[in-house]
Amino acid sequence: PACRSVRLDDPRQILAAQMNKAKGEAVAQMKADGVEYEDRMERLMDISYPQPLEELLFHAYGLYRTSHPWVGDHPLSPKSVIRDMYERAMTFTEFVSFYELARTEGIVLRYLASAYKALEHTVPDERKSEDFEDIIEWLGEMVRQVDSSLLDEWEQLANPADETAEEAQERADQVKPVTANGRAFRVLVRNAMFRRVELAALDNVAELGALDGEDGWDAEAWGEAMDAYWDEYDDLGTGPDARGPKLLQIEEVPEDRLWRVRQTFADPNGDHDWGISAEVDLTASDEEGRAVIKVTDVGQL
Repeated sequence: PACRSVRLDDPRQILAAQMNKAKGEAVAQMKADGVEYEDRMERLMDISYPQPLEELLFHAYGLYRTSHPWVGDHPLSPKSVIRDMYERAMTFTEFVSFYELARTEGIVLRYLASAYKALEHTVPDERKSEDFEDIIEWLGEMVRQVDSSLLDEWEQLANPADETAEEAQERADQVKPVTANGRAFRVLVRNAMFRRVELAALDNVAELGALDGEDGWDAEAWGEAMDAYWDEYDDLGTGPDARGPKLLQIEEVPEDRLWRVRQTFADPNGDHDWGISAEVDLTASDEEGRAVIKVTDVGQL
């Protein structure tokens, strides 16, 4: 299909919240390091919201602009919203809570919907890798589970011959079960499991306990399990390889509407014998519109 232009404006409220969070974390770290007040204030002037690949993007933009001067009417604006949410393995609710965006969550959701449209219809199909397709599916499903109307009308306009107006309305009135989109649901499960890895790497057992306390894995249980890990290793990887598909095993049990999953830890020795075992309740996931995870074990195989 032909590519379409989709305008994606800067989400000022999100960027401001990201900058405030970054400055708050920087101040806490500088205080811990004993940095004097005047120096702290001076250093804070250089802190902004995350802009990964900024230098590379501006270099590429400059080269492109030399032969396509009209692009100067569309200034580059590096940011990290979708990437930030994905790398932190956060749900919509977790992202809104983390950046204290409850009062503007409608703006956040509309931005995510616009970003989905931009990714889906402005990137040529031949440029979309498997990982990129996973992100598109994950993002679209996340928006649909919160408010499907933001995408239904747009998709009907993009594919007017695919269904009648009555069929479109019937579809709009029914939110598909989150497990119906298998590709997107796998990303949700992967993110949910890796969120626990990131918290474990930070030794944030309080938040892990908040996630899994109802299933018997409270802060104390997580603390005991991770203490045993830290007795053997001094690091827990959270980079691209750590969150890759090779370290996540999924066993589907369709007769029980259950997935058994094992998220292997990326330990510094490459032993790969520690990890998190869990069950994914598909029925509960459909009811709640998210991946419902029940941790069953944290330890060595």
